[in-house]
Amino acid sequence: MHRHLARRSAVAAAALLLASGLPAVAMAQNTPAPAAAFATTDATDPYLWLEDVQSERVDAWVAEKNQHSLGTLQSDPRYEGLYQQALDILQSRDRIPGVSIQRDGSLENFWQDAEHVRGIWRRTSMDSYNTANPQWETILDFDALAAAEGANWVYKGATCLAPEGRYCLISLSDGGKDAVTIREFDKVTKQFVEGGINLPESKSGVSWIDKDTLLISYAYDESSLTTSGYARTVRILKRGQTLDQAVQVFEGETTDMSVSGYTLRDADGVVKATFVQRMRDFYSSDKYILNADNSVTQVPMPAKGGINALVAGKLVISTDEDWTAPSGQTFKTGDIFAYDLDAWLADKSVQAELVLSPGEREAVEGISATRNRLVVALYENVRGSIYVYDPADWSRTRANLPENVTVGIGSTSSQNDQFFASVSGYLTPSSLYFGDAATGQMALSKSLPPKFDATGKIVEQHQAVSKDGTLVPYFVVRSENAPMDGSNPTLLYGYGGFQSSLLPSYSGPMGKLWLERGGVYVIANTRGGGEFGPRWHQAALQENRQRAHEDFQAVALDLIARGITSQPHLGIMGGSQGGLFMGAMLTQRPDLINAAVIQVPLFDMLRFHKLLAGASWMGEYGNPDIAEERAWIAEYSPYQRLSADAPYPEVFIHTSTKDDRVHPGHARKAAARLEELGHQVLFYENTDGGHAAGANLRESARRLALEYTYLTRRLIDTPQSTEAQGN
Repeated sequence: MHRHLARRSAVAAAALLLASGLPAVAMAQNTPAPAAAFATTDATDPYLWLEDVQSERVDAWVAEKNQHSLGTLQSDPRYEGLYQQALDILQSRDRIPGVSIQRDGSLENFWQDAEHVRGIWRRTSMDSYNTANPQWETILDFDALAAAEGANWVYKGATCLAPEGRYCLISLSDGGKDAVTIREFDKVTKQFVEGGINLPESKSGVSWIDKDTLLISYAYDESSLTTSGYARTVRILKRGQTLDQAVQVFEGETTDMSVSGYTLRDADGVVKATFVQRMRDFYSSDKYILNADNSVTQVPMPAKGGINALVAGKLVISTDEDWTAPSGQTFKTGDIFAYDLDAWLADKSVQAELVLSPGEREAVEGISATRNRLVVALYENVRGSIYVYDPADWSRTRANLPENVTVGIGSTSSQNDQFFASVSGYLTPSSLYFGDAATGQMALSKSLPPKFDATGKIVEQHQAVSKDGTLVPYFVVRSENAPMDGSNPTLLYGYGGFQSSLLPSYSGPMGKLWLERGGVYVIANTRGGGEFGPRWHQAALQENRQRAHEDFQAVALDLIARGITSQPHLGIMGGSQGGLFMGAMLTQRPDLINAAVIQVPLFDMLRFHKLLAGASWMGEYGNPDIAEERAWIAEYSPYQRLSADAPYPEVFIHTSTKDDRVHPGHARKAAARLEELGHQVLFYENTDGGHAAGANLRESARRLALEYTYLTRRLIDTPQSTEAQGN
């Protein structure tokens, strides 16, 4: 991810590759062209029926594939041990409870363990939390709720009414879907409010205006949906009203991604302004202020960017594009600036104040506010730090935290300047620090013992040279005495999209199930992510998507060139957008890999915009209905590129029936097409769990055990080249 890499020119890197003695197959792409016109239209797609989320035919197909894959992997003598190790770690009580600071100084937490598989919402005092064994008071037990109501509830968060925070709108998902049911809950009585607010299942958003008034973006029927499946109207709902009685204050276009509304409150919980946001696509939005007469007025803000915080009367805004303010001031992509809120509300052309302008290899990964300070997580070369800014003059001080790790901003207090910060690294177990932003004092609050034996393990940061000469950083976690002869079983992870940064983090299951057993773990910080800010992401948008794929391939080549691994021992893993990443690697450079774990993937990119939330991602990929954009998408869409003659390894693809974000049809169709072409496939579909596949801890442990059993079989068990194995 960010800087501090040994600088090396593209020429020198190329020389290193040429001098490495790599076989020709690893130096030049020789993937056969895909079959002509396969699945380029609905008429040419023989597996369109697998896009039915559930049907008798689909269910039978899924059951057959699950039986084969589970039979293969769970019968492996190592599976049960891996499953138990994963489950022990996931269910361990030896974890840091992440907490949110409440107005009264108490701390709240959502917790899952072996006895609370679905989780409990609970609270404690600050004093108790700082002891070795805090005393928790249960607010709501979701396992008990699900049992009492005979429902498959998964907790998706709560929105509580400021400033007291007594009344909360709890989001409950059936099996982990993005769509939720919203119900009003009283934290004092610990009961759902009888006759209270109860919104039926929808991909909806809700914000309190006052105790009897809500601002809702709710898709109550098909006519109120965007093509992405989200709400396109914002309404004011009064207590006691039905949804159709709610007053509409804004309506977007069907082609928008979504619309939503929210209130901007000061540290005392007072509403200072109410906003409506119209998301034209995943990255661009129009912002409006809701007036007293329920009309809206558009306000000048960057289309790519928006409000981050309100602190000491200053409205903090970030921009992901070069932007000229009404005052004539210009701000660069990635800048953070602020307005005096009262002055800005009165006159949108007032001067703004520059808070922060990140450098070329820096990125802002988090912004939050205490009562009087702005807290910013700033990364340089993918190494984290926290700075505290004084709104009086935007001077800053660096928080005293460990270096060369990932830092994250935890909960902040609106009553004072207290905040929590998390620290972790690939070999550094998570710890939690408690600080005072006003004084700069930081103290270790909690730390965890290791979940795996990291003795003799090291973390390195290298960089590869992509096809266009761009330096792409990546991290390697390995044994310090690992032989550099290409024999190390290596798992290469990537995501490469949506400005999502892959930051160093501690994973007990990965360490226990992979590193402890001699595996090497590699994380590629490719373009498309946010490791170096918005520009790093935008460099791989739409027509430039292939750059991210080439970055990932360059990391694989660099690993081989350094002797860290070789094709028979190299596997890849990624999910969602990362699943598309894996599909692109599989279809473009199968000669480099011997395993691929493809998690809840996008795969048919000519139809992604027609499936579930897919239309909302056209800002990332483009619109397949526009000929020019369809052409560049077709160049890499994995589903259409699959070939009978390519040297694909046996792949492991998994998805979830309840995933209402990335359609399970992508994964199903990929598996079906691969099998049709004569390739070996392991396919598993979890019938629960949603996009994150984490409805409960036992299912999460099963998924991990399946993945690492597969990787063991492919990369550790004296693997042979895919060309030698044949398909």
